[in-house]
Amino acid sequence: MESNKFECSPETVEFLCKRLLDQSQPISERFRALFSLRNLSGDRPREALSRAMRDPSNLLAHEAAFALGQMQDADAIPALEEVLKDKSLHPIVRHEAAEALGAIATTGVIALLESVWMEDSTLEVLETCELALRRIVDQKIVHKGYQASLKDLRFQSVDPALPASFDGSLDQLSEVLLNEEEEIYERYAALFALRNIGHDASVGVIIKALGAESALLRHEVAYVLGQLQNKAASSALANILKNVKEHPMVRHEAAEALGSIADIECIELLREFANDPEPIVSQSCEVALSMLEFERAGKSFEYLFMEQPQVN
Repeated sequence: MESNKFECSPETVEFLCKRLLDQSQPISERFRALFSLRNLSGDRPREALSRAMRDPSNLLAHEAAFALGQMQDADAIPALEEVLKDKSLHPIVRHEAAEALGAIATTGVIALLESVWMEDSTLEVLETCELALRRIVDQKIVHKGYQASLKDLRFQSVDPALPASFDGSLDQLSEVLLNEEEEIYERYAALFALRNIGHDASVGVIIKALGAESALLRHEVAYVLGQLQNKAASSALANILKNVKEHPMVRHEAAEALGSIADIECIELLREFANDPEPIVSQSCEVALSMLEFERAGKSFEYLFMEQPQVN
């Protein structure tokens, strides 16, 4: 597991854990605590994030699962497995738990992932288990000798698929990404390869993938466009956010991506949809707007990059 970058006092850790789990706090404040806790190690941050996976806010719950995966903390596996198995939870939360298990990438989770993959009726969860299984295998075979926690240095993320080889041409990567007959993992691998290329032509291909049949793939495409922060994607992402028939997980990622691009039109749209009847969408807009306010003020959204919070 990658070493953590920050240390802070037990009092600050306790403040962050309580703030994360305090349902009376605005969702943006709880996200500030969550983003801070994912930079820490230890039992208390892991326990708080594990509890947050069962929060009434599906957006917060899924982000907690994502954080545990990015931290690559093997001690979080039992809690993630329980969330994945719990069919009473929202698919966006279960999907993120499966992805987190793939990010941690230990062979001990293979049996559960295979079981869910073969038996689950929720497509987003099933596809994520397929991705996680393949990622674990690829970590062992293709990148033997490298740490499973290795991140892309530019994007600082543990991706759900290893990027396809750069030996593939732009046309070849485009063909794989946009091919509805191709396996989901191969399409993800092409997506991350195109992201890492990063020029305008590759961004154009990624934008086209917002029309994919798989909601899971569409949501990852929106996430990647947010990482790239390319204004050429603004119009397509805006159309996704405006489409009330689109899957909430896709609209949520589109909202976050628009917040990353952050031009005037994007901000106005986020303000409009902060009142969306779907909480996953409205809360995403609220958090994105709050992050932009901190950025405009020259401050960090995360507590750990600011003066230590006053603990009451």
